[in-house]
Amino acid sequence: MAQVTVKINGYAYTVGCENGQEQHLLDMAHEVENRIESIKALGGPTGEGRLLVLAALLMADELHDTRIELATLRENLAASTEASASVAKLEPRQAKRLSRLARKAEDIAATIEQP
Repeated sequence: MAQVTVKINGYAYTVGCENGQEQHLLDMAHEVENRIESIKALGGPTGEGRLLVLAALLMADELHDTRIELATLRENLAASTEASASVAKLEPRQAKRLSRLARKAEDIAATIEQP
């Protein structure tokens, strides 16, 4: 087992990790340090415990938002896969026409989204 010393808010912590995971651990510590620095930039009470709790809450909030986004993407992918399966069941002529209409709709959407 490897050991890495990370610095967070000026304090050094020695943390164990699996061999080969040292850089990953350093990267995670850097993420925590970034959150702490952003909290300190806002001002207010900055006790060590408070900073770490606020940094953990910020990271938990980001994780929560990421999970929701991932679930939405999975739902969209499942719906897209179902739609593709439905198109595959159509006659070739119908499938071709539907694909052409979908491309036109995507082109129109892309045009609308551009500034």
